[in-house]
Amino acid sequence: MRCVIVWATWAVWQEMLSVLATKKIVLQTLDLAWSDRSAWKVIQTYLWPKTVIACQSIDFSHYDVALFAAGSDVSKEFVPRAIASWCRVIDNASLFRYDEHVPLVVPCVNKWSIWSASLIANPNCTTAIAAVVLYPIYQKFGIKTCIMSTYQAASGAGAAWVEELDAQLCAYPQTIDKYTVFPHALACNVIPRIDAVQENGYTKEEMKVVWEMRKIFADPDLAVSCTAVRVPTMRAHAESITIQTTTPIDASVLHEIRSNNPHVLVVDDPSKDIYPLPRTAQWTYPVQVGRIRQSLVFGEYGVDLFVCGDQLLRWAALNAVEILEEIM
Repeated sequence: MRCVIVWATWAVWQEMLSVLATKKIVLQTLDLAWSDRSAWKVIQTYLWPKTVIACQSIDFSHYDVALFAAGSDVSKEFVPRAIASWCRVIDNASLFRYDEHVPLVVPCVNKWSIWSASLIANPNCTTAIAAVVLYPIYQKFGIKTCIMSTYQAASGAGAAWVEELDAQLCAYPQTIDKYTVFPHALACNVIPRIDAVQENGYTKEEMKVVWEMRKIFADPDLAVSCTAVRVPTMRAHAESITIQTTTPIDASVLHEIRSNNPHVLVVDDPSKDIYPLPRTAQWTYPVQVGRIRQSLVFGEYGVDLFVCGDQLLRWAALNAVEILEEIM
């Protein structure tokens, strides 16, 4: 397999290289491409040092698969070029996610949709973390309603947010009111708005969860509501999820989810202070799930969960590489 990574941020392509190395993916070719200003830089990969190629000079016919870790502007320009050159594309950007002809894929949920696609979209990190945990429940019990609150790390907004949060924490309290990329100081605070507010009052980040969960589960009638909150953690997202099922569910059954899904790790003994945490979920592949309990609202037709997952791994890198594995 001949592969090229088209990247925009250092964090994303570094995570991709790390996952490729950890999984010992054997590639005939692995190239890195970005803008003219980054061309000719030498990057150490797990295979050998690579010289960065300028995007404008890429001949995609030399590759079987392109992993796009750039934004929508880059995808809009270069993804059609890759497809026209018979190079399959795995795209992290949101540009093609809602195109009915482009599969939106979490491999442990809907890998069947990969086979004939020349372009495969990666979902939003928040959606991917939830989908890994919820799909086994959906298969066995059905899900009628999903109500979610997310507590999203600074890394979800990019390196500049992480750097500013780090500066605020290091110099607290002197710098608590010094911020440029945040709409408010994030240190010792939470910000209950992520992305642009839509006409219905929800933000785009919240609506991404709605649109993408329905598409991944192939269930356009799935009732989903989300409140997305930025919190002062660095890397892993947390999500509080309440679901109403279509058939009765016993919360204790969900402790068996680990045996059926290697992508999920049950961490659930709250009496001993054992539950999912952003600090323990970061740098790990499985999504942690805990605080599993019968819903007081939906009774035998509902459960409450708390999950944590490394957003850079589960979304940007691990999910893309798992799609690559399925293609291979």
